[in-house]
Amino acid sequence: MSASDLTVEGLGAGAARALWQGSGEPSADGVRRRPARVTALANQKGGVGKTTTAINLGAALAEAGERILLVDMDPQGSLGVGLGYEPHALDATIYNLLLQDHASFDDVVLDTDVTNLQLLPANIDLAAAELLLVQEVAREHALQRIVDRVSYRYDRILIDCPPSLGLLTVNGLTAADGVIVPLECEYFALRGMSLLLKTIERVRDRLNPRLVLEGIVATMFDPRTLHVREVFERVQEAFGEAVYATTINKTIRFAEAPVAGESILTYAPGSRGADAYRAFAAEVSAREPSSPRAS
Repeated sequence: MSASDLTVEGLGAGAARALWQGSGEPSADGVRRRPARVTALANQKGGVGKTTTAINLGAALAEAGERILLVDMDPQGSLGVGLGYEPHALDATIYNLLLQDHASFDDVVLDTDVTNLQLLPANIDLAAAELLLVQEVAREHALQRIVDRVSYRYDRILIDCPPSLGLLTVNGLTAADGVIVPLECEYFALRGMSLLLKTIERVRDRLNPRLVLEGIVATMFDPRTLHVREVFERVQEAFGEAVYATTINKTIRFAEAPVAGESILTYAPGSRGADAYRAFAAEVSAREPSSPRAS
């Protein structure tokens, strides 16, 4: 079976159109006087560039002047690694905020080398949190309670969900206003879209009625490959305007930047990868609707 054999219905495109927010109107003066917009980056398939997108989208938005908080909901702690922190050496993480009433946000949040960009880190302890949260009342809303307390400090909060559809991801979706789906243009990644969209729809119906699909971004894109071009065309046909115009093309700089503990915008500011994330950040901001939290 090839990419062209996947039907629109099989890809979950109908659900995507129902979930898609459409374009938002920017404020007249560009000044935000409302709580942060909260965006979850989600895809149950690993290795699709989700954490890379969280780091570099956050850095690009911060470079443009927004106050950004990155929230790591992945026990691998890759957000911290990509920004120069060793997860196992941290005294406090998102785990403490999720499960300990006395934990302080200010004791956990970390500054980064990027102005306006802060991080709520994670490490392997978060894997235990997924088990412990099962016993909690309103367990799906644990992250939302944290986000709501600090929302006014930021312009946007980006949540890096783990590569699964478990309780940690459900927490990320429940806390969010919208979802960005990083999608590798590859057959198996494409097949998983239907299940992901059904999960988003289920969370919206049962837990978070404000949740919308902000968009789908093609990552690890190699336009020289026929298969990649075919899959991308199929995604555009199936999901229409929900697909961002910006594509994140493959470059060795994306592999090098986390080793240096930097975003690509500081590691290689003049690279094509950095320019791609600046363009993507501008597109994300241009689509942003009015915040559901402002009322």
